Amino acid sequence: MIIKELAVGMLMANCIILGCEKTKEAAVIDPGDETERILFSLADSKLKLKHIINTHGHFDHVGGNKEMKEATGADILIHSLDAPMLSRLSSDATLFGFSAENSPPPDRTLEDNDTITFGEIRLKVIHTPGHSPGGISLYIDSNVFVGDTLFAGSIGRTDLPGADFNTLISSIKNKLFNLGDDVKVFTGHGPNTTIGREKLSNPFVGQF
Repeated sequence: MIIKELAVGMLMANCIILGCEKTKEAAVIDPGDETERILFSLADSKLKLKHIINTHGHFDHVGGNKEMKEATGADILIHSLDAPMLSRLSSDATLFGFSAENSPPPDRTLEDNDTITFGEIRLKVIHTPGHSPGGISLYIDSNVFVGDTLFAGSIGRTDLPGADFNTLISSIKNKLFNLGDDVKVFTGHGPNTTIGREKLSNPFVGQF
């Protein structure tokens, strides 16, 4: 499996490109901004984009949806509870002093335990609400892509509309922490980590 990471936009959201080495089909997780960079990275690896996957509906993670879909025709996938956020990205970004284009509606809404397929790759959808109602994580082969649910030494914000601290902690402890200590965690901002490291030392959920 091909994994390429790009930090995009003013808020440096981590965008992930996943590609099937055999078929060259690909998915982009959280194209928040700088779509030209993302498209160049896809072309550099000769990848054909099949899915645009949003881990949640905040503008810094989905702001590039419109341009990515226009350029590639790829399907937009997001959890059903966060799907309504795609139509108000412009107003939400303005509240924080940024700008973003509203996204087209999703081509498919996701639910817990769904599977996303491209090439020989099968991503398992794990509903991990708390940072947003429809936050998801994506698991494959001892790798999990968590959006803003969990960070290295921290957790996602819970002071935003639709967020809830206790729900987020439950998602981390009861879903992510059950994946195994060696699982690599690709976060929505900042450096990657592992489940075992966060169990041991994360001040919000550590010593699990």
